[in-house]
Amino acid sequence: MLSQALLDKLNDQMNYEFYSSQVYLAMAAYCSAESFDGFANFFIVQAEEEKFHAMKIFHFINTLGKRAIVSGMKDPSNEYGSLLDAFEQAYEHEQTVTRRIYDLSDMAWNEREHATINFLKWFIDEQVEEEATFDGIIQKLRRIDNDSNAFYMLDAELAKRTFTPEA
Repeated sequence: MLSQALLDKLNDQMNYEFYSSQVYLAMAAYCSAESFDGFANFFIVQAEEEKFHAMKIFHFINTLGKRAIVSGMKDPSNEYGSLLDAFEQAYEHEQTVTRRIYDLSDMAWNEREHATINFLKWFIDEQVEEEATFDGIIQKLRRIDNDSNAFYMLDAELAKRTFTPEA
């Protein structure tokens, strides 16, 4: 049985996922303004993923016969010192999301709320992938430094990224 405290924490995470979408849209806008179109695409797709994550929690809450409560969050940062800075901030953001998911999972375990435990496993697996993706791009950006050809190739690679939500 889902406790009120766990429901509140699920609602909080749902709203944080919506906030994450806004964070990545702000990063996409920065990239677009700097004519980094492939990088902008990467962040637009990331924003779509985060909205999907929020809606996944939204539907889970509703499936349990509870009510999802949508609330506002603070404005995301819109200023970045460089492309690398934007990706480093994104990586830190994903680490925060991971900690939040772990806390939520710990709470579900403590309450022995097995449906929520099972549901959150998908998010735990997803966070491993998210952190690895951002870390990999950061490592590439650091390696290419001022190599315009390598930068162009990475931008072109990220321009191909798409998001197809699971059924």
